[in-house]
Amino acid sequence: MNLIIVLVSFFCMEGFTWMIHKYVMHGFLWVLHKDHHNHTHEGHLEHNDYFFLIFAIPAITLMYLGSTKEFNFLFFLGLGISLYGIAYFFVHDIFIHQRLKLLKHTNNPYLQAIRRAHKQHHKHITKENGECFGFLWVPLKYFRLYFNKRTR
Repeated sequence: MNLIIVLVSFFCMEGFTWMIHKYVMHGFLWVLHKDHHNHTHEGHLEHNDYFFLIFAIPAITLMYLGSTKEFNFLFFLGLGISLYGIAYFFVHDIFIHQRLKLLKHTNNPYLQAIRRAHKQHHKHITKENGECFGFLWVPLKYFRLYFNKRTR
């Protein structure tokens, strides 16, 4: 049952991430997210990196509350959220934005689709008219673009 809680919370985070990205990061907290789009930051960190802390606090709180006496569902809910955050860091910061130069050249259609959708998202440097707010699941047209290329 605990594994199911971790998996469900991990996959539900995709929907929460889409909503938070579209309505919070491209909404009232654009002030923190805009340097991620227009690259006006100095150094290695962006104001956008504060979202790591903002999102980590609920996950850590859930894991703490769920572990005080015996591990209950809150711990595993927080664990699923934390695992999603780790996946987000590796895919978004390391793979897509190349903060570490890993997997720079890949022929994997799924990874190419994710990278392309994110590139489409970043073509907008203002908070309006955005697209592709998801992370692990992107619009089907990007999957089709790269999976069809592979079958030719």
